[in-house]
Amino acid sequence: MQAVDVFKSDAFSVISLTDGINKVPFIPGQVMKLGLFKEIGVSTTSIMLEEVNGILYLVENKLRGAAGQRNKTAKRTARNLQITHLPVSDTIMADEIQDVRAFGNNSALSGAQSVIDSRTATMSNSLDATIEHLALGSVKGQILDSDGSTVIYDLFTEFGVVQAAVVDFDLDNASPAAGVFRKKCADILRTMSVNLGGTSVGSAHAFCGSAFFDDLIAHPEIRDTYLAHQGAAQLREGYYAERFYFGGIVWEEYRGSVSGVDFIDADECHIFPVGVPGLFRMYYGPADYMETVNTIGLPKYMKSAVDNRFGKFVELEAQSNPLPICTQPKTLIKGKRT
Repeated sequence: MQAVDVFKSDAFSVISLTDGINKVPFIPGQVMKLGLFKEIGVSTTSIMLEEVNGILYLVENKLRGAAGQRNKTAKRTARNLQITHLPVSDTIMADEIQDVRAFGNNSALSGAQSVIDSRTATMSNSLDATIEHLALGSVKGQILDSDGSTVIYDLFTEFGVVQAAVVDFDLDNASPAAGVFRKKCADILRTMSVNLGGTSVGSAHAFCGSAFFDDLIAHPEIRDTYLAHQGAAQLREGYYAERFYFGGIVWEEYRGSVSGVDFIDADECHIFPVGVPGLFRMYYGPADYMETVNTIGLPKYMKSAVDNRFGKFVELEAQSNPLPICTQPKTLIKGKRT
């Protein structure tokens, strides 16, 4: 069995390869680990989001028998958003599986599979990191491309809302007023509740840059609270906490970067509600292959194509077509260290 014939077997069909890449262990990112996103496969390359703004108003007091106040009806708004397309390719040369079998021995299949598994893992991990980057963008309200600067979607613009004012936590203040930090937390939760149309916000989560987080755990109000409770030993021993709960918010340092550029600015944090149904959604569109036309999208796909001229190489392509969305971006709040 020749090497190129191996890649024409069922083991390397688009179905088998796609099944394989979706089984590669996921390299968890902090956003995707939270389980924020409801994952939805769609059969199209774009999605239509329809919004109905419920209207709440006060009814005017009138004399009995007078005409009633006219009811105000809700308006529908539809938005069409294109799903991102993330392809990555690789090439396996015949020489790369040359010495894994004796000529005429069918063990070529296992040798080729070993090479495929190695390449699949790298491609899959890269797609996972990219999806994490996009998902974090939806938490921040601005979904950026891989260069960290090109805007794919500004959710505030797309939904026609203005982001809440940036919260200055004044973390470089050596003598903050008593209770000032807890008050800011309460104000944030109230703002989120108002921007959700009055829906109660039980808790929130904050992803913090490194400098913000370092100053946060050194804040007198935080230290005083934990010194009086079970966290005292951790503080005394210099334990490095990655996250803690305070003021109705889970504060977590976010660690992630692309080409040396941090996903989150060191001096900032991004705060968002958790446990709100439908607030965060992750759509997956189908791959751009003939086999996947009009099928429900999967998180990742993989396909191979043999060099039909001389059989010297096999091309591999992995792809994902995700679109993470925060459906109510006005609830996303940005904070700064000082």
